[in-house]
Amino acid sequence: MLNASDKRQKAVGLLKTVARQTASGISAGLMITIGCCVYLGCIAFIGSDHKWVGAILFSVALLTICYKGYSLYTGRIGLMLDNLTKDGFSDLLLGLLGNVIATAVVGIAVQYAIPELRDAAYAMCFAADNAKLTQLWWKTLIRAILCGVLMYVAVSVYREKKTVVGIVFCIPVFILSGFEHSIADMGYFAIGGVYSAKAFGFIMLVILGNSIGALILPLLSKVGKELKKNERDTTEAHAPKTVGDAALQGADSSADTPRKAEARDIEAVRSDTDGTAENNMESMRALDEAGVTCEVENER
Repeated sequence: MLNASDKRQKAVGLLKTVARQTASGISAGLMITIGCCVYLGCIAFIGSDHKWVGAILFSVALLTICYKGYSLYTGRIGLMLDNLTKDGFSDLLLGLLGNVIATAVVGIAVQYAIPELRDAAYAMCFAADNAKLTQLWWKTLIRAILCGVLMYVAVSVYREKKTVVGIVFCIPVFILSGFEHSIADMGYFAIGGVYSAKAFGFIMLVILGNSIGALILPLLSKVGKELKKNERDTTEAHAPKTVGDAALQGADSSADTPRKAEARDIEAVRSDTDGTAENNMESMRALDEAGVTCEVENER
């Protein structure tokens, strides 16, 4: 049983963990909202024909998140297969909570501070071609899944290869392709002042799609590794038996060779002995016959 002091320490430790994980999510959400701002700024101040510039500059958000280790939901969900623990899920969900808080607070602040960005964000949600809240649900889901795939590639390449190539290319690709990123969409809605049940449902659908997309490649990789492991185990199970049989056969054959040679030598010796004995017998018979003949002639 824990005493009052231990319970208090445990509660304090839990609160610190929650605060740390949420703060990490807030930091990531802040950077994503800044990325939304630079993209909207290129549309509002330079022109929609130059939105590719904003797509490239958006990479600053994920570069900072990866370098600093902030908790971005779309970057963490694809790594969950290797961290299916209580702490892993806690970090993921509290990070998502921090993402929501940051995009909402910073987005509302930008909405009032930079009206041009508000107008661009509102048009992105309703007035533009293929606007977010006028899409069919299945189109939104597909766009979100494909974005999830790219987000996993960007983060996993950075973690495994220690290079930002995946980030620099994957971020502009998903933006210019029109794919849906759940945290970025939260920022666009907050900046555009779009708060509705439809917007909430849209975000939930995009979160689902991002999650599915981010898990596709790691799941396929895991299946491939399992199949390769089973194939290797099967090969190893058969290999020792075959080698063992060959070794035994080789041993038998090498053992049979001296035995056969020995048998041949013994047979040769027997043949020589038998031949010598027969020759001796013939010689003795010849001598006996010669002796008898001599005695007969003497008697005559």
